[in-house]
Amino acid sequence: MTGSQGTKAMTTRRSVLTAIGALGALPLTTAAARAAKPGAGKPTSILSTWDFGAAANAAAFAKLRAGGSLIDAVEAGAMVPEADPTNHSVGYSGYPDRDGHVTLDAVIMDDAGGVGAVAALENTMHAISVARRVMERTPHTMLVGEGATRFARDQGFPQQSLLTPESEKAWRDWLKTAKYQPEANSENRITRTPGGALDHDTIGLLARTADGRMAGACTTSGMAFKMRGRVGDSPQVGSGLYVEAGIGGATSTGLGEEVTRVAGSARVVASMRTGATPQQACEEVVRHIAKLRGDAIRGVQVGFLALDAHGVIGAFCLLPGFTYAVTDADGMTTVLKAPSLFQA
Repeated sequence: MTGSQGTKAMTTRRSVLTAIGALGALPLTTAAARAAKPGAGKPTSILSTWDFGAAANAAAFAKLRAGGSLIDAVEAGAMVPEADPTNHSVGYSGYPDRDGHVTLDAVIMDDAGGVGAVAALENTMHAISVARRVMERTPHTMLVGEGATRFARDQGFPQQSLLTPESEKAWRDWLKTAKYQPEANSENRITRTPGGALDHDTIGLLARTADGRMAGACTTSGMAFKMRGRVGDSPQVGSGLYVEAGIGGATSTGLGEEVTRVAGSARVVASMRTGATPQQACEEVVRHIAKLRGDAIRGVQVGFLALDAHGVIGAFCLLPGFTYAVTDADGMTTVLKAPSLFQA
């Protein structure tokens, strides 16, 4: 690095940290106060990431309305995007790794300490359901790779190729340049550019009953064209998802590596345990990531959702564009944009 380049880099980093410091001086709830309040203040029952979370919420709410358990509900919700061939960041038709294999990660968790997860699962439609079987039928909390896939077959889940013609074409087009750079908010792009829209995301879903009990689920096909064997935050308890009885739950979205560095979802719940509101807790972890990483997270999206035992929500992200779906106790769903630390 030349002297001028070094000076420029230092100036850029200093400006980023100065901006973070200035934002940190603002009241934590300022952005939240500008956000819409869905359901006229009614407690939230289901909360999930991205626009496509609305359909997942509907399935989860219907399961609860029919008398299903919280685990039934979050599983049903997560299964919706897993089976959607138009969604290239979750399940069937997910973009593959750089070797052409679609691999899935998922976790399911209740507030009584029940946990099940799978990572690098292949040729199985519903990773969330396999994760539930890990929780209910094994002494373990996570199975990975070949072992996870073998367990799925042993449990009766059919073998099915998840690589659709559209996803395979995107992968082959990507191979021409092999450009490897995550694109923020690619989940909400109508037109996706093969090789540029490196989808890296999840459906993270939290559900709550009227008495404050909670469960959560998180499932993904991971970052498109990732290195084979890469596992992000999604299936890791405390990173992609965390739920605690009497406190609440949190889930994350965006570039998973930045979430795992700080055990993001567990950090959100820990803040709530010490008295922070869900909004304050989401803002705290995003600000911490920005301060910790500086220029390394320039152009990167990371976002968090939180839901407490009383049905109060929080949402915050690094960059504009993160959306989330809120379903109130009457079943009314609203899709909202999360406030962000940076404007662009």
